[in-house]
Amino acid sequence: MQDLVVIEEPVVALAVLDPTRARILAKLEKPGSATSVAKALDLSRQKVNYHLRTLEDRGLVVLVEERQRRGLTERVMVASARSYVLSSAVLGENAAEPERTDRLSSHYLIALAARMVREVADLARRADEANKPLATLAIDSEIRFGSAADRAAFTSELSQAVTALSARYHDETSSGGRWHRLVVASHPQPSRPSATNKEV
Repeated sequence: MQDLVVIEEPVVALAVLDPTRARILAKLEKPGSATSVAKALDLSRQKVNYHLRTLEDRGLVVLVEERQRRGLTERVMVASARSYVLSSAVLGENAAEPERTDRLSSHYLIALAARMVREVADLARRADEANKPLATLAIDSEIRFGSAADRAAFTSELSQAVTALSARYHDETSSGGRWHRLVVASHPQPSRPSATNKEV
């Protein structure tokens, strides 16, 4: 089982977005049969079998083992991953693109995130096929600003630091060089369920 799978094909997206199939997939984080899943979800075994065949055809569940039970062959399945992400590639020409949005809007950040999922998923798949590592960098941090002025000052200093580092390491002429995308993003942290404030 993989930690995460990015779904890029519309037919697979349709399968995982079906509410019943999504419930079945969630139950198969640990191996189970149509019988055990049906009992857990209060569904008929025939209905679960039907959905399992579709999930298997789409690569969302895989066969763990087959065992004989009461004269029948019971198939034990497990989800192909612990979690899934839908790539904007499933939307084809309607996928979000940063250049279609206002750079100063929240939509721009969303479009950047969608492009990142799409591009990194494609690069990761090709790296796996070539049995090569993919060089990536991710920094995830939290910061609480005391005021809007502090946030603005931080943004200015961060921009200056990124610009200086980019200028220092950018090399247009290197024959062995490779272009990389650098995305620096920030957004307010959503309130946790236990929080008493109503920040947006």
